Amino acid sequence: MFDRQKKGDRAILVLPHSRGEGDAIRRGEEFAELVASAGAEILTSISARVVVPNPRFYIGSGKAEEVAEAVRALEADLVLVDHVLSPVQERNLEKHLKTRVVDRAGLILDIFAQRARSHEGKLEVELAQLKHLATRLVRGWTHLDAQRGGAIGNRGPGETQLETDRRLLAERVKMLTKRLEKVQVQRDQQRRARLRNTVPRVALVGYTNAGKSTLFNALTTGGVYAADQLFATLDPTVRKVDGLSCGPAVIADTVGFIRELPHDLVAAFRATLAEARDADLLIHVSDAADEERELLARVVNEVLEEIGAGDVPQLSVMNKVDLVDMAPRVDRGDDGKPRQVWLSAATGAGVDGLREALGELLGGDRIRAGLELPLSAGRLHARLKAAGAIAGEAVDEHGWHLDIDAPRSVLAPLLGDDVHAGSLRALVDPPHAGH
Repeated sequence: MFDRQKKGDRAILVLPHSRGEGDAIRRGEEFAELVASAGAEILTSISARVVVPNPRFYIGSGKAEEVAEAVRALEADLVLVDHVLSPVQERNLEKHLKTRVVDRAGLILDIFAQRARSHEGKLEVELAQLKHLATRLVRGWTHLDAQRGGAIGNRGPGETQLETDRRLLAERVKMLTKRLEKVQVQRDQQRRARLRNTVPRVALVGYTNAGKSTLFNALTTGGVYAADQLFATLDPTVRKVDGLSCGPAVIADTVGFIRELPHDLVAAFRATLAEARDADLLIHVSDAADEERELLARVVNEVLEEIGAGDVPQLSVMNKVDLVDMAPRVDRGDDGKPRQVWLSAATGAGVDGLREALGELLGGDRIRAGLELPLSAGRLHARLKAAGAIAGEAVDEHGWHLDIDAPRSVLAPLLGDDVHAGSLRALVDPPHAGH
C-alpha cells in the first residue's frame, strides 16, 4: 500500500549495534541467515553504531547518507535493517534512500508468510502482517497528495484512498480473527480430548534452527520437514509417542523462537504457542555446538514467560553433540531426576536416553495392581484403556478384571488423588465410574 517500485531482492543490510554490545557479530550473522531464508541476495552489510537512536532514521543521518550512496552504487532493490523501526522511521528512510526499507519485524513476517503451509498457519501470518501494516498506512499514498483539496467537503482521492484502505484492512482483520477463533475452538477441543484421556503432553521448544523438528522425527514418525535454516517449520504438529515407561504420550513440535520476535506474530500464533503453555513438560532444545547457547536459552525463556508458559517444567536437551565430539549422556539433578540430556537427533545417538528420561519425568510413581470394574463402569474402562493403563484384562458376567500398570499421575485423575496399589486392589466401584 506504498507507492514503491516492485523490483528484485538485491539487498543491503544495515546492522545497528550499541556500544559494548558483545553479540553484535552473532546478531549480524543471524540476520544474514534470516535474509538468506527470505531468499534475498545480499550485496553488502553496513554496520551502524547507535548509542542514542535518531528519531528520524534510527541510525545517524551520516550513516543514512552512507547507505544511500551504497544503494545508488550497487543498484540495490531494498534495504533491510536489523532492528524494529517505527512507522515514521521506516517511511523517512524510504524517502531518503529512494528504495524499499524492511525492518527486522517485517523480514520475519515475510519468512513466516513463505513457510506457512496449513490453513491455520496462513491465517495467523496474514493477520500478523495486516496488524503490522496497519501502523504504516498513514500518508502512505503520497503520490495522490496533489489531488487533495483543502476545504471541508472538497477532499480529493488521496484521503479517500487512504480511508478506503483502512476500512478494507479493518474488515479483513475482523474476518481473519473470526476464522482463527473457529480454528482455536477446534484445537481446544482436541486438547480437551487429550486431557480427558489423561495422556501426558510434551512440547518441543527452543531457538530456531536448534534441531527441534529433527528431534521430533527421531521420537515419532511425524515426518516433519527439517532443514538447516531458520524457521524451517511453522505449523504445529502433534504426534503420539509410544514405548515410554510411563505409557503413551503426545508431543508437539512448535515454532522456533528468535530475538525480537514481533509481538503481533506472538499474538497471532496462539494455537502453536498454546501447545507449549498447556504442556505437562517442555523439552527445551539447544544447539550444543553454539557458543552462545546460554544466551539463546534465556531468549526462549523470555518468550515462554510472555506466553504464560514460564512455570511449565522443563527438560533441557543439548542437541548436535556429534558436532562437538561429545558422548551422549543424561545429567541428573540433586533430586536424582533427569535434568539435561545430551544427544544427536541427526544420528540418533542419545535419543534412547531421552526416552528413558521422559518416561521417568512423566511417569512418577508407577502403580501395578489388579482392579475389578463392574459392567456399569464402561466409560471408566474406556478411559483407562485410552490412557494405556491396562496391561491385561478379562471379562465375565461380574465385570472386568483388569491388570493395571500406569503412573500415579495417569491414574489419579481417573481413580482419585489418593490412589495407591493397596486401595486399587480393594476398589470395586471407583470414583467417577459413572461419569
